[in-house]
Amino acid sequence: MSDYHAKAISALKRLRTDKDGVVSFEYVIVAACIVGAVIAAFGTSAGGTVATVLTSGISTISTAISAAVGT
Repeated sequence: MSDYHAKAISALKRLRTDKDGVVSFEYVIVAACIVGAVIAAFGTSAGGTVATVLTSGISTISTAISAAVGT
């Protein structure tokens, strides 16, 4: 167990001093934030707020096109 602890501490020290590691860690944080924002906007189900608004908008456009083509 202490061997894993020593390896983990060593890896964290290298990551702290390695600028490339810091940048890649920042990308992970940014990606997690983007995923969270997308989930918050669209929801995890098909009935999210954005999905409802998009469905309503597409329905309105379809109705308008059908009315224009039918005349």
